[in-house]
Amino acid sequence: MAVKIRLKRMGSKRNPFYRIVVADSRSPRDGRFIEVVGTYAPTKNPAEVTIKEDLVLDWLSKGAQPSDTVRNILSKEGVMKKHHEAKFEKK
Repeated sequence: MAVKIRLKRMGSKRNPFYRIVVADSRSPRDGRFIEVVGTYAPTKNPAEVTIKEDLVLDWLSKGAQPSDTVRNILSKEGVMKKHHEAKFEKK
């Protein structure tokens, strides 16, 4: 089972709002998920992001793969840097 960290679209027409979720890669985009680890509101200026860092770092350490968009969001928030630092500290 491949686990992904990706966006789940919420909100209404022309007013997108996303939840950052951990899901099985085989489940549909807005379908079943394992856990909600954050939110992303791109229509706000600037875009509003909330992330539960401890949960995201835990899932990344377990091998979950972020989608391209989520990877960009996590990089801007500094979470990917913390993940890489923690990965190299263990060795």
